[in-house]
Amino acid sequence: MEKITVGINTEFITISNLLKYAGILESGGQAHEAIAAGVVTLNSVVVTEKRKKVFPHDIVILDEQIEISVVTE
Repeated sequence: MEKITVGINTEFITISNLLKYAGILESGGQAHEAIAAGVVTLNSVVVTEKRKKVFPHDIVILDEQIEISVVTE
């Protein structure tokens, strides 16, 4: 599994914006499709909300292939 660390300088970031910001998906539409398909997890729970908040120390996994660790920048 590929592991990526993403630093944010805000309290949180929405999960769709995180997927774009990390450079994994090119658009919000792709992020929304991945979420709708049920292939995105946040701390081991499948995400169904497009605007789910992700905080530092959270772990997001896309399609069991890419793990994103969120840290404070």
